[in-house]
Amino acid sequence: MIISRTPHRISFFGGGTDYPSWYLEHGGKVLGAAIDKYCYITCRELPPFFKHKHRIAYSKVETVNHIDEIQHPSVKSTLKYLGVERGLEIHHDGDIPALSGMGSSSAFTVGLIKTLYALEGKIILKEELFKKAIHIEQNIIKESVGSQDQVWAACGGVNTIEFLHNGNIVVRPVIMKEQDLRGFESRFMLLFTGRARFASEIAKEQIQNTSKNKSELKEMRGLVDEAEKILVRGGGDFTDFGRLLNETWELKKRLSDKISNIEIDHIYDTAIRNGAVGGKLLGAGNGGFMVFYAEPESQKKIKEALRGYIHVPFRFDFSGSEIMVYKPDYYNGNGSGAVYFEKKALELNA
Repeated sequence: MIISRTPHRISFFGGGTDYPSWYLEHGGKVLGAAIDKYCYITCRELPPFFKHKHRIAYSKVETVNHIDEIQHPSVKSTLKYLGVERGLEIHHDGDIPALSGMGSSSAFTVGLIKTLYALEGKIILKEELFKKAIHIEQNIIKESVGSQDQVWAACGGVNTIEFLHNGNIVVRPVIMKEQDLRGFESRFMLLFTGRARFASEIAKEQIQNTSKNKSELKEMRGLVDEAEKILVRGGGDFTDFGRLLNETWELKKRLSDKISNIEIDHIYDTAIRNGAVGGKLLGAGNGGFMVFYAEPESQKKIKEALRGYIHVPFRFDFSGSEIMVYKPDYYNGNGSGAVYFEKKALELNA
């Protein structure tokens, strides 16, 4: 049995510039962070005593005899892409609901690839991991997704991610003193709107609107560099970062009339009136999670004003996708028992 743990993410700046239709022509850049809310995937080789060959459990349970019969698009495409022939049982659990703007679908794909490699006793490097996930989602499933979620799921961290004209992706950690990093982390509030939405539908419209959204996307890309300067200068004052969040939210709403709605506007305005400096909706829009920048002394008042919504405390994650349990279904004679498996798990997370 293999169990992987893969983080979700918060995208602060540059969202929309990570779509290939944009960055292959103009270049793109985003700033954000992986957080300690995870997608867990459990996988084992299915014993040959069942009428079915594969069992996949997520919000529904599928029992099938052939990969082509699988309905879950990521499971079906990933198993076929990696040439999996053995019968498997795959089980998904998550800390965050699907369709919530936290990169859950990409975390699933990244975690599944990592898990299937581990099942074969193979190591996959972080760069190869996110590249394969991007390929599966964009080219095989043909979803309208960008290229940032897969990177944070694979790598973790507080990073800027640059998308080059030639298709290469460069990940640069934001270097901060530990005290500044923890102070920065404490100034965010994550709120669930209670609304799930199909991000690909909204993202598809944004992609179609790319040509008329050039000025907004260029401004959003420019805010990444401004925000990064605030973080690396140190000193513990990040108020300007919160103000920039407000700017990027106003720009984001201009990309599509489906991004916000009356309820989201109400939540945002309520948070600002009660002390938040800025914030934004995460993901493509129209629902899911919102993140707000607020000084610690203002957060209690904001929570009270928005007490009808779920507040989710979090910390940043710096590990990326990891193998948490490595217990193969058979002993292959290498090493001895638990010590061998523990060492192997460490190797697989290289």
